Amino acid sequence: MSQPLPLEGVRILSAEQYGAGPFGSMLLADLGAEVIKIENPRDGGDISRATGPYMLGDDAASPDSQFFQSFNRNKKSLALDLRSSEGQSVFRKLAASADAVMNNLRGDQPAKLGLTYAALCDVRESLVCVHLSAYGRDNERAGWPGYDYLMQAEAGYLYLTGEPDGPPARMGLSMVDYMTGTTTAMALLAGLLGAHRTGRGRDVDVSLFDVALAQLTYPATWYLNAGHEVRRMPRSAHPSTVPCQLVKSRDGWMFVMCMTQKFWEALAHGIGRPALLQDPRFATPATRRDHRDALGAVLDEAFQSASTQQWMERLAGKLPVAPVLDLPKALDNPYAASIGMVQTVSHPADPQLRMLASPIKLDGVRPPARVCSPLGGDTDALLMDAGFSSAEVDALRAKKVIG
Repeated sequence: MSQPLPLEGVRILSAEQYGAGPFGSMLLADLGAEVIKIENPRDGGDISRATGPYMLGDDAASPDSQFFQSFNRNKKSLALDLRSSEGQSVFRKLAASADAVMNNLRGDQPAKLGLTYAALCDVRESLVCVHLSAYGRDNERAGWPGYDYLMQAEAGYLYLTGEPDGPPARMGLSMVDYMTGTTTAMALLAGLLGAHRTGRGRDVDVSLFDVALAQLTYPATWYLNAGHEVRRMPRSAHPSTVPCQLVKSRDGWMFVMCMTQKFWEALAHGIGRPALLQDPRFATPATRRDHRDALGAVLDEAFQSASTQQWMERLAGKLPVAPVLDLPKALDNPYAASIGMVQTVSHPADPQLRMLASPIKLDGVRPPARVCSPLGGDTDALLMDAGFSSAEVDALRAKKVIG
């Protein structure tokens, strides 16, 4: 790259594992932050290192997996037991050179492990302490464990997903985890900007539940103010804009989104049905919404006259339309390859490891990627850089404070 990565020089200590927290800190690592992943050597490190079925290498003492690397590229690994007094001493010494301390532990754990601003402000006044938990740290659920699927259940997502006559269904991916990780990364950067301006850090809290609820957006506003309950629509349709739904082609499914009158007109001409524009049932957004089922039947009849590929050749770029692809086709999509979203990252156990790339471009280029270090792979270098002698490092390892 012609310039340094934007977060070069920023050091983040992150006591994290599994999904939401690692996803958020990975975005920061992609942008150049030195993310030091703190893993407990007594527990075998981040549990996702051993998450199968696709492992990298066969070292049972230091497992690694494709799952783990999907959330942890560009990070360093520090094997440190924060539950020990000596581990706390090591951590505080490292925190003195950090800009932020992050964790995604249960809400009652950060205070116990000395990860809060109150515990660390004497080490560095500008330190930003970021806490990603399931339900927050300041309420009756602080000690509850929690995961993405639980949030989708309690925040109403399962009842908003799927066909109207089907059982509740979750999203196909852990989107609450990913959005909470992204929100946490944004909140951490905001904290750093504030600390840079004032010289004083703070605690920053983000929870899975809060983010899940916040993403209800306009359905929440409609219910809270008008008592309107958004329900599942056939064909995954938008609750108010029509047509914005799945349609059947000759050989599969497509998604069409006519969010404006211009796109509705383009659709009518594109499928060879300009007379639809003169039909009073479909003249306005409101009348199209009132006659949703009738319009859906017309669209199905039209789209089943050609294949998905033929329709894409005819309509793509003229109105918002996409083929519905299964996972293999989505990842083997030539477009994804042409824009560089699939990359090869060398791993000791697989020099041709294929992974998705960062969605961010800097000066038109995606940031470089490397795999996360093995469990504790950076421990010695980090401690020596912090002023520990070789003898002190050996003594800490002998006591299993580090790994």
